[in-house]
Amino acid sequence: MHAFDVLGDPVRRRILEVLAEGEASAGAVTDVVRAEFGISQPAVSQHLKVLREHGFATVRPDGTRRLYAVDPAGMQEVDAWLEQFRGFWTGRLAALGTELARGRKARRPPAEDA
Repeated sequence: MHAFDVLGDPVRRRILEVLAEGEASAGAVTDVVRAEFGISQPAVSQHLKVLREHGFATVRPDGTRRLYAVDPAGMQEVDAWLEQFRGFWTGRLAALGTELARGRKARRPPAEDA
Protein backbone atom coordinates (compact mmCIF):
# COMPACT_ATOMS: atom_id res chain seq x y z
CA MET A 1 0.00 0.00 0.00
CA HIS A 2 1.38 3.41 -0.98
CA ALA A 3 1.74 6.05 1.75
CA PHE A 4 -0.98 8.17 0.16
CA ASP A 5 -3.35 5.19 0.17
CA VAL A 6 -2.80 4.98 3.93
CA LEU A 7 -3.29 8.72 4.37
CA GLY A 8 -6.25 8.83 2.00
CA ASP A 9 -8.58 7.61 4.73
CA PRO A 10 -9.95 10.44 6.90
CA VAL A 11 -10.06 8.23 10.00
CA ARG A 12 -6.36 7.37 9.70
CA ARG A 13 -5.50 11.04 9.11
CA ARG A 14 -7.43 11.98 12.24
CA ILE A 15 -5.67 9.27 14.25
CA LEU A 16 -2.33 10.70 13.14
CA GLU A 17 -3.47 14.18 14.17
CA VAL A 18 -4.32 12.84 17.63
CA LEU A 19 -0.96 11.09 17.87
CA ALA A 20 0.89 14.20 16.66
CA GLU A 21 -0.16 15.82 19.95
CA GLY A 22 1.77 13.11 21.81
CA GLU A 23 1.69 9.45 22.70
CA ALA A 24 -1.84 8.17 23.36
CA SER A 25 -3.42 4.95 24.53
CA ALA A 26 -5.55 2.93 22.16
CA GLY A 27 -8.53 3.76 24.36
CA ALA A 28 -7.92 7.52 24.13
CA VAL A 29 -7.57 7.32 20.35
CA THR A 30 -10.75 5.25 20.15
CA ASP A 31 -12.68 7.77 22.24
CA VAL A 32 -11.76 10.64 19.91
CA VAL A 33 -12.37 8.73 16.69
CA ARG A 34 -15.59 7.12 17.90
CA ALA A 35 -17.00 10.53 18.88
CA GLU A 36 -16.10 12.09 15.53
CA PHE A 37 -16.74 9.23 13.10
CA GLY A 38 -19.10 6.94 14.98
CA ILE A 39 -17.05 3.80 14.33
CA SER A 40 -16.47 0.88 16.69
CA GLN A 41 -13.41 0.08 18.78
CA PRO A 42 -12.51 -2.90 16.52
CA ALA A 43 -12.64 -0.58 13.48
CA VAL A 44 -10.30 1.90 15.19
CA SER A 45 -7.98 -1.00 16.05
CA GLN A 46 -7.87 -1.96 12.37
CA HIS A 47 -6.92 1.59 11.40
CA LEU A 48 -4.19 1.62 14.06
CA LYS A 49 -2.93 -1.69 12.67
CA VAL A 50 -2.73 -0.26 9.13
CA LEU A 51 -0.81 2.78 10.44
CA ARG A 52 1.60 0.50 12.32
CA GLU A 53 2.14 -1.91 9.43
CA HIS A 54 2.91 0.90 7.00
CA GLY A 55 5.33 2.80 9.22
CA PHE A 56 3.14 5.70 10.35
CA ALA A 57 2.68 4.68 13.98
CA THR A 58 4.55 2.82 16.68
CA VAL A 59 3.10 0.96 19.64
CA ARG A 60 4.56 -0.01 22.98
CA PRO A 61 3.03 -1.91 25.85
CA ASP A 62 2.53 -0.10 29.15
CA GLY A 63 1.09 -2.63 31.56
CA THR A 64 -2.27 -3.60 30.14
CA ARG A 65 -2.41 -0.58 27.82
CA ARG A 66 -0.91 -0.11 24.39
CA LEU A 67 0.51 3.35 23.74
CA TYR A 68 0.69 4.68 20.20
CA ALA A 69 2.88 7.42 18.75
CA VAL A 70 3.66 8.84 15.32
CA ASP A 71 6.49 7.05 13.56
CA PRO A 72 8.42 9.66 11.55
CA ALA A 73 9.52 7.02 9.01
CA GLY A 74 6.14 7.04 7.26
CA MET A 75 6.09 10.82 7.08
CA GLN A 76 9.62 10.81 5.64
CA GLU A 77 8.37 8.69 2.74
CA VAL A 78 5.64 11.24 2.06
CA ASP A 79 8.13 14.10 2.35
CA ALA A 80 10.52 12.40 -0.08
CA TRP A 81 7.73 11.98 -2.63
CA LEU A 82 6.65 15.62 -2.24
CA GLU A 83 10.24 16.83 -2.73
CA GLN A 84 9.91 16.52 -6.50
CA PHE A 85 7.10 19.10 -6.43
CA ARG A 86 8.57 21.68 -4.04
CA GLY A 87 10.06 23.66 -6.92
CA PHE A 88 6.55 24.50 -8.08
CA TRP A 89 5.73 26.49 -4.97
CA THR A 90 9.02 27.50 -3.32
CA GLY A 91 9.68 30.43 -5.66
CA ARG A 92 6.07 31.56 -5.47
CA LEU A 93 6.11 31.53 -1.68
CA ALA A 94 9.31 33.60 -1.66
CA ALA A 95 7.71 36.10 -4.05
CA LEU A 96 4.62 36.26 -1.86
CA GLY A 97 6.83 37.01 1.15
CA THR A 98 8.48 39.86 -0.75
CA GLU A 99 5.11 41.33 -1.73
CA LEU A 100 3.80 41.09 1.82
CA ALA A 101 6.90 42.88 3.11
CA ARG A 102 6.42 45.63 0.52
CA GLY A 103 2.80 46.03 1.59
CA ARG A 104 3.75 46.35 5.26
CA LYS A 105 6.40 48.93 4.38
CA ALA A 106 3.94 50.95 2.28
CA ARG A 107 1.39 51.04 5.14
CA ARG A 108 3.87 52.31 7.75
CA PRO A 109 3.33 55.89 8.79
CA PRO A 110 6.22 58.19 7.87
CA ALA A 111 8.82 58.70 10.58
CA GLU A 112 8.47 61.98 12.44
CA ASP A 113 11.43 64.36 12.50
CA ALA A 114 12.87 64.80 15.95
